[in-house]
Amino acid sequence: MVQQITKGIKISVKTKYDGTLYRNYRLYHNFSYYITIENKSLETVQLTDRFWKIFDSLNTTEVVEGEGVVGQTPILEPQDTYKYKSGCFLLSNTGAMSGFYTMVNIETQQSFDVTIPTFQLSTPVSLN
Repeated sequence: MVQQITKGIKISVKTKYDGTLYRNYRLYHNFSYYITIENKSLETVQLTDRFWKIFDSLNTTEVVEGEGVVGQTPILEPQDTYKYKSGCFLLSNTGAMSGFYTMVNIETQQSFDVTIPTFQLSTPVSLN
């Protein structure tokens, strides 16, 4: 698990390899990632946007950005926790993801970015 705190917002990430699948006649490696967002600050905040860089070891980088996460823009009061699961597909068996969430302080309406720590995506290794 990787973790990082930015301005009192703690992001924790766990990953899981879900096997392979065919999509548009290509073989992909399917990964899940589990995000926990904890508000350790004294302010109430709302997650409004996300920005991801998904790096595939075959030298491709995909950028994903948009409103909220998994269709939601959660509000976190002090000490609240929000969890969600999402996933991605890679052509290679290794890669990484990183990015940030844009949060808004509900009281002041000031927005700020919260770093999502870089995490690795890799298939299990077989040893003979």
